[in-house]
Amino acid sequence: MNKALSQAAPSGERTRTETVIDQIAARRAAATAGGGELRIAAQHAKGKLTARERLDVLLDEGSFEEFDAFVTHRATDYGMAANKTPGDGVVTGWGTVGGRQVYVYSQDFTVLGGSLSETHARKICKVIDMAVKVGAPLIGLYDSGGARIQEGVDSLAGFAEVFRRNAEASGVIPQISVIMGPCAGGAVYSPALTDFVFMVRDTSYMFLTGPDVVKTVINETVTAEELGGAKVHTEKSSVADGAFDNDIEALEGVRRLVEFLPSSNRKPAPERPTEDDPKRIEHRLDSLIPDSPAKPYDMRELVETLADEGDFFEIQAAFAKNILTGFVRLEGRTVGVVANQPMVLAGCLDSDASRKAARFVRFCDAYDIPILTLVDVPGFLPGTAQEHDGVIKHGAKLLYAYSEATVPMVTLITRKAYGGAYCVMAPKHLGADVNYAWPTAEIAVMGAKGAVEILHRSELGDPDQIAMRTLEYEDRFANPFIAAERGFIDEVIAPHDSRRRITRAFAALRGKRSQPPWKKHDTMPL
Repeated sequence: MNKALSQAAPSGERTRTETVIDQIAARRAAATAGGGELRIAAQHAKGKLTARERLDVLLDEGSFEEFDAFVTHRATDYGMAANKTPGDGVVTGWGTVGGRQVYVYSQDFTVLGGSLSETHARKICKVIDMAVKVGAPLIGLYDSGGARIQEGVDSLAGFAEVFRRNAEASGVIPQISVIMGPCAGGAVYSPALTDFVFMVRDTSYMFLTGPDVVKTVINETVTAEELGGAKVHTEKSSVADGAFDNDIEALEGVRRLVEFLPSSNRKPAPERPTEDDPKRIEHRLDSLIPDSPAKPYDMRELVETLADEGDFFEIQAAFAKNILTGFVRLEGRTVGVVANQPMVLAGCLDSDASRKAARFVRFCDAYDIPILTLVDVPGFLPGTAQEHDGVIKHGAKLLYAYSEATVPMVTLITRKAYGGAYCVMAPKHLGADVNYAWPTAEIAVMGAKGAVEILHRSELGDPDQIAMRTLEYEDRFANPFIAAERGFIDEVIAPHDSRRRITRAFAALRGKRSQPPWKKHDTMPL
């Protein structure tokens, strides 16, 4: 052994190792302090957590492993050489959610407003690259004023590098964004490229150009909330998938979502033990459909009745309410649900509903999540507004999404399935594996009244004759048996037996394998 190493340091003197350890502790304390006590207090005064506090809520206790805590920017213009903080405005690393590994980045608004610099972007890119290599979900917590103006094009280049990685990771690992503060300019594109976007009411905003720019350019006065708040993006633009009242609720929502998702496209979704009997009989479903075909009912009740423990994690609940999308479990396994909602627009499909459902179907297919489709659709919403909005192309997106999906698909028609809307909602002809119908199902080109008025136009002056013709049409087509005779419906089932039959259908399809023909990529109607 080296003699010098074997000799202990004189009493009262510190070894070189101890000195270095002290330096590391000091640097780490500086990184942990972020922008300092005053800025942290200002963050708390707005009802917002700091970047590190958010990670404490999101991740399992003690699981966080940080990367690049000591990184600083390299800019020198505008006095930036003297304005450096370890970490450079973003906390990155990995941890676990419910024991499963995830990669994370959390922007720190207390450091230069969380603005993105060249090195800030590199830290995020490193985390995305690691998540893809390992095959783990990526969660980004956004609280940033956008590009760091002092760095000019270097900052813009950093944004573009992040965008490219978001695109490359799409369909490989689930990507979740949580907007927890301002998100402006180029910063909004990274969340928009991810699979799920959540916002916090009253404290988070997304817009390409802020209120001041809007006022200057087009002389329109608008608040940040009106321009890009959570209500706007969950109800109107569909940029966001959900909104929460505060930071903690948003992060708890992310934890719940992660529990439904696979870690990557190479791994199955997690299974959760359940004591809910898959053969459970629900007699209340026998009376779910009203006697009057014009009377609505809540499809959400059916979804929750079918699900294990009634647990339904809804996606985009505030947007296009005429269709439901979200996740349930059957026998502890994740299943994606798409369901018409008769309570809104009678369940008609429109442009927004078609886009919403198509995006969800494509996500499920990318990550091998089976799809359950619950159908009660009288058609597409008519009118010039819809036609001018491109309902043809938007409807084609949903048609395309189901057509290219190769995951197990089960469809249940509860009541109406009319015309082109029947063709769009996962019929046998688009590749659904098992198609069930309740005895109340009506599968036809259109409703009896409209059909009779076309088929028997010459008799419209005779109400009694039209009434008789309507009954004839209903007897002939307002039932599921013609489709069952053709093999388009596999079985007409009792409503109370739906959970058992659907669960068994998905169990039978677990071994499904489908290999589509080779192609570089599709050209879906975007």
